[in-house]
Amino acid sequence: MFQPFTEEHQQFRQSVRQFVDREIEPFVDEWEAAKFFPSELFKKAGALGIFGAHYPEACGGAGGDYWYSVAKAQELPRGRSAGVTMALLVQSDMATPVIADLGTKEQIQEFLAPALAGEKIAAIGVSEPGAGSDVSAIRTHARRDGSDYVINGSKTFITNGTRADFITMLVKTSPERGAHGCSFFLVPTQLPGFRVGKKLDKVGNHASDTAELFFEDLRVPERYRLGEEGLGFMYLMQNFQSERLIGAVSGIAGARYAVEFTRHYASERSAFGKPLIKRELWQHRFVDMYTRIEMAEAFCEKVVDRYNHDKYVAKGEVSMETVKLVSMAKIVAGELVNSVMDTCLQLHGGWGYVEEYPIARAWRDARLLKIGGGASETMGYYLAKLMGL
Repeated sequence: MFQPFTEEHQQFRQSVRQFVDREIEPFVDEWEAAKFFPSELFKKAGALGIFGAHYPEACGGAGGDYWYSVAKAQELPRGRSAGVTMALLVQSDMATPVIADLGTKEQIQEFLAPALAGEKIAAIGVSEPGAGSDVSAIRTHARRDGSDYVINGSKTFITNGTRADFITMLVKTSPERGAHGCSFFLVPTQLPGFRVGKKLDKVGNHASDTAELFFEDLRVPERYRLGEEGLGFMYLMQNFQSERLIGAVSGIAGARYAVEFTRHYASERSAFGKPLIKRELWQHRFVDMYTRIEMAEAFCEKVVDRYNHDKYVAKGEVSMETVKLVSMAKIVAGELVNSVMDTCLQLHGGWGYVEEYPIARAWRDARLLKIGGGASETMGYYLAKLMGL
């Protein structure tokens, strides 16, 4: 059988599990109510090497492969807060991979290494009020002015946006060229011209801060541009693969935990004379959920294996075949997780609709997986193009 996790991976997994048990799970109810968690958590995670396990040592990481990130993403949902999980995954797998791929030595030292250590908080700035899954429609632009770029525009739905020390941001440098006129920049938030508009009040993922951001004549030096000018959209498509894949992995792990605590509830909750778990209808539904989770997890492991080979073994770009599979994995995970959470909430009956039961939070948090990082419909559109349909 395919066994991707070595003893070293499992040791790392145990370290993440202990971190979750000690630093996250006891406090999530408080953080969910406050709709925020302490920034100190980033430093604690960074100090344990949780962010950088799958990054090269030259970047401040531990030199491991992508399976370390998978182990981390499977353990973080044990904390019962998708908001905290997402904020930490943005730091390690969404805002920073493109810096490792493209960054100069100076950019890595100034931005990536401190982010992996948890000393700087990172955000990824792509979505805009008029451009969500259609990334090519972004309007935030940067014009050259001597050796600087001057940025104007706005971003929205930005996780970690209210407290980020820097934004890994996609902007238009040649608006007339559409998607081929985009470039990536590293934007420190202490620069004049940066402003947080407001913190968005979301349906779920309450513990994570999600903000709209504004840039007004914000001046950045050319040394803060990532990679070549005009190739930002291509870089983003590569970066998206890590974001989408780790989201799928984490979502499926969250669904597995939801089924487990729902099974425990069904064993204790009686109706019409016996526990719900002894009712044939619910037995069949549990069998169905377990089966679909196993199938989704097995498929994701196949996709992770391909992604790991492309990025860590071949040390190249993600192949188009891998891109296709990652898009499929995100669709599969989004549909599965939402279906499982809905079934688990239904078994809880009226109590499932009450905040004190964790399934209520898990149910509403799960909805984002079909939207964030590219809506399921957008994934289908990309797949149709890749498959020549």
